[in-house]
Amino acid sequence: MNREDLLRSIAETGYNVGFGAKKHFATYDIVAKVPGVIGFASTGVGIFALFLDFLSTKLLSAAFIVFGVAGMSISHYDHKKEEYATAGGELTQLFNRLRTLYFNVKAADGGELSDFEKTLTEIQEEFGAKCISQQILLSDWYAHYKFFWQHQIEWIDEQKKFRLLRDKVPLSLTITVGCILLGVVLGFARWVWR
Repeated sequence: MNREDLLRSIAETGYNVGFGAKKHFATYDIVAKVPGVIGFASTGVGIFALFLDFLSTKLLSAAFIVFGVAGMSISHYDHKKEEYATAGGELTQLFNRLRTLYFNVKAADGGELSDFEKTLTEIQEEFGAKCISQQILLSDWYAHYKFFWQHQIEWIDEQKKFRLLRDKVPLSLTITVGCILLGVVLGFARWVWR
C-alpha cells in the first residue's frame, strides 16, 4: 500500500471509529436524558392543563401517551447505558490514536509504511471488538450532529471531502423532513381550496 492509499484507509477507519463513538454516546444520551424530558414536559403540560383549556385537547393527550410509550421503550436500554458510555470512550481513544497515526504517516518516509499498516489493522480489530451492535432509534441522526458539528474531523475531511447533503445530513432525516413539508403544503392547499 502506498502512502496516499494508507492515508485514505486511515481516514476511512477514522470516520467509522469516530462516528461509532458518537453513535454510542448518542444512545447513552438518549437513554439517560429523554425519559426525564418526557416526564417533565408531560407533568408541566398536565399542571397547566388544569386551568388552560386549550391544553386539555384529545390531540395533546394522545401525543403525550405516545411520548410515554416511547419513554417506556427507551427504558429497555437503561440497564446497559453505562456500557454505551464506556464503549464510546474507548472508541474515542481509538479515534485519537488514528489521528496520531494519520499525521505520523504524513510525516514519515516510505520505509515505515508497513509498521503503520500493521498498527492500522490492530486498531481496526479493536474497533470491531469494542462496538455494541444494538443502538437506539434516532441515534444515527444525533450521532451525525455530534460527529459533523461537534467533533474535530478536519484530518478526515482532508481525504474524504464531506459534502453537506451527501454526508453531513442523514438521508433518512432529509426524506422525513421532505415528507413533512410535502404534507404541510398539501394540507395547506387542501385547506385553502375548501
